[in-house]
Amino acid sequence: MKRSGPLYTLFAGLALAVFMLVLNASTGESAPSYAGAPGDTATAAPASPAPTTASPSPSASPSRAARAKTSYAGRTDDDTAAVSVSVRGGKAVAYFCDGRTKESWLKGDVEDDGSMKLSGKGGATLDGTLAGERIRGKVTVGGRPYGFTAKKAVKPSGLYRATTEVRGAKIDGGWIVLPDGRQVGIVGRDDELSAAPRIDPRTGAVVIDGAELTARPVVP
Repeated sequence: MKRSGPLYTLFAGLALAVFMLVLNASTGESAPSYAGAPGDTATAAPASPAPTTASPSPSASPSRAARAKTSYAGRTDDDTAAVSVSVRGGKAVAYFCDGRTKESWLKGDVEDDGSMKLSGKGGATLDGTLAGERIRGKVTVGGRPYGFTAKKAVKPSGLYRATTEVRGAKIDGGWIVLPDGRQVGIVGRDDELSAAPRIDPRTGAVVIDGAELTARPVVP
């Protein structure tokens, strides 16, 4: 019986060793990984978002220029008169003036493509196109057509007007200040037309028949 003791001890140790090997093998086996399963050590790469197409930024166009507050001034092709056009919000006011006895105020819409058809008293018309920093077109006054080019005006260039009453007479004066500083204007006294005195382009101040007036920029 004394000899069987070590053998039992040896067998018990071997059994314990086998048990420990089996236990280690079973606990050391890694579980299969499933995308999205909790506890995953490897995470699937996030899907790239679908590319978005950015809306093209609006380029400079006649429609944008037509919405801005801008004045244009220039001479007729035959250099006998001046034309100025004031544009804002798709509306336009124009003035044709020869500085002596012929003038016309016209108004109308500016289309998105820059085209405009303005009209005034006595059948006066202006057909023009706004492109870049100028308006090219034709104005017809008194049945006579005049081609013209009006370039973008930088203050104090532009279109001015003063209306009031002096000594019982209705005064209506219009002035075009050209980019080179020249002025072309007419004053109507109860519809009697004559050359207008110069205005101060910085302030619009002008004296008509002894009365101090202020000519202001024309806005549609």
